[in-house]
Amino acid sequence: PAAGLAPYASYWFPDTLPAGRPAPGVVWRSLMSWTPEGDPDLAFRAASVPLAPRFTPVPPHPAARADQARISALVSFGPTAGYPAQGSATADHYALTHWAYLDELVFWGGSAGEGLVLAPDAPLVDAAHRNGVRVLGTVFLPPVAYGGDLRWTRDLVQQDADGRFPVAEKLAGVARAYGFDGWFVNAETDGGDSALAARARAFLRALRTAGAAHDLRVTWYDALSVTGRVDWQGGLNDLNQEFYEDRSGRVSDRFFVDFRWTADTLAQSAARADRIGRDRYELWAGVDVEARGWDTPVPWEALVPTSGRHVVSVGLYRPEWTRNHLTDRSPGAFHAADDRFWTGASLDPAHPASAPDPGPAAHPGPAPDSAGPTAGWRAPATVVADRSTVAALPFACAFNTGHGLRWYDAGRVASDRPWNHLGLQDRLPGRRWVVDTTGPRPAVTLDFADAWRGGSSLLVRGAPTAAVTVGLHATRLPLSRSTVVELVHRTEPGSGPVAVELGVATREPAAPGEPVPYTWVASSRSARGGWRTSRFRLAGLAGRTGYGFAVRLVGPAGGGPLSWRLGALAAYDGRRDRPAAPGQLTVDAWASGGDGTTELRLSWRRAPGPVRHYELHRVLGDGGRRFLGGTCGTAFHVPGLLRDGRERAATFEVRAVGELYTAGPAARVHHPW
Repeated sequence: PAAGLAPYASYWFPDTLPAGRPAPGVVWRSLMSWTPEGDPDLAFRAASVPLAPRFTPVPPHPAARADQARISALVSFGPTAGYPAQGSATADHYALTHWAYLDELVFWGGSAGEGLVLAPDAPLVDAAHRNGVRVLGTVFLPPVAYGGDLRWTRDLVQQDADGRFPVAEKLAGVARAYGFDGWFVNAETDGGDSALAARARAFLRALRTAGAAHDLRVTWYDALSVTGRVDWQGGLNDLNQEFYEDRSGRVSDRFFVDFRWTADTLAQSAARADRIGRDRYELWAGVDVEARGWDTPVPWEALVPTSGRHVVSVGLYRPEWTRNHLTDRSPGAFHAADDRFWTGASLDPAHPASAPDPGPAAHPGPAPDSAGPTAGWRAPATVVADRSTVAALPFACAFNTGHGLRWYDAGRVASDRPWNHLGLQDRLPGRRWVVDTTGPRPAVTLDFADAWRGGSSLLVRGAPTAAVTVGLHATRLPLSRSTVVELVHRTEPGSGPVAVELGVATREPAAPGEPVPYTWVASSRSARGGWRTSRFRLAGLAGRTGYGFAVRLVGPAGGGPLSWRLGALAAYDGRRDRPAAPGQLTVDAWASGGDGTTELRLSWRRAPGPVRHYELHRVLGDGGRRFLGGTCGTAFHVPGLLRDGRERAATFEVRAVGELYTAGPAARVHHPW
């Protein structure tokens, strides 16, 4: 047996370590000593999902723009030390789902007492890549007031006898081995000189060169100036341009403008980017929402004006405020707040001004702002066009957000334990939620009280007096005579009868803000009190492209309560293939805890062919199966294992799960007690 089997996300110092001893739970490591071959947790830390290509549908908001400002976000998902590498047994997690509005996400953190170089965890990268979003690790050289030491800056930019930058090559090697997309470099330790600044610029170029073959991105934060002093400029100018573009060309790929920007400095920055031949929307203007979220005062007209060209792009700092500010941090309360942050107070990107604010029950926190286009919070959905990766069959979504209070399988509870693992998150609809009805608008939410698969489902609840259309995914799907769409759904207790129709768009709206022109394929009566699967055949649309899905609900005649749950949507051509079995399942290590529990490390070989993720179960003495968790990789840590009665050995199974959530045959292993 071995102790300490739980895997954690990686963090390092560039080279030399601090003096003294680390705090309990902190491990000091030098990046220069890291190698992929010597990384005992590489199988847990490496992402598996490739970066998906994305497309931009016609946006539902008339002011959202597809070709101008983009959005970056700096997010601290947890502590630097002790952050789980493979999810954990709590639903209290920043389960970001609004990937449709993001271009880049930075795994933010680091401290002088723990480590300054942070690699993002695999579940985060897998979820982001499934939605076409790049994820960057962080290099943070803190201010002196926060323990910063100039020796770490010198370590970062050190050169060997051949003039190479060994730390730059290590950083590129980590990103390649772990499967993420580059580095956010933030040098805020003051006290340097122009020679150190020149080496920092050369280091950035070396980092870009080392990652070029793998399309790694380097984003530079506006702090260090060409004088070597930390002097935040709040814009692109003579004192910092050389970290972005110099006479020899590109130095970094993106530039995060410090929060001190003004209307003038942003306008000047955009003009300078134009003048040097760089895309002005590669400049992120920092918007610090850590303390006040949607109540943050921002001069939006200086950044993303409602009329005229956007000036530069938006860099959100710490949008996980939507979770952190809550007293009730249950998944439902978190997603209500998060939806409001990204979509706006109306909770409908197609109706930002006309829809009433849903009130504090729907979004806990400060009093709501105006939903109008110029007042208060300017939600991302009102600024940028959403993007999607749903462009090939088969495709399925069980409306799973990557965390939950239980795990459901085919509508039954397979585990009653809270959990989070972003790598298991579905590709959710990007525009949440576009609702069309001539009567009262029902509430549309991701709900955690019940699910078909995963931890959540889509719940529509209200008392509409007319048909209700709920927009789902924007797609680019080729339709054939054998294309089938399935909905798994049910009518909730207390609801009147609900008729369900499937909408398929075979063309896009004529302009932003125009309704999606759906073709209504068929209707189905939703079962009351139990899940049912409705199958819609699209043979009549063969040869066309599906640009989006929707459901239309017709409740009781004359109105009345409507409560309807959508557990899954699946689209495929003709058949639902099962994945092959993974290779041999092995117990690699085990350790006994002082409380009578045991922890294990399991690994297996990848199943041949396409696999969405793997799921692990424990086979119980009565023949039942208990869900333990899932991962996109090929290694899994099982904590807190207890003997089941008098069993002589614990039995585990791993199965590959396909895009349609069909599970293949199991690989099995026994661990004797």
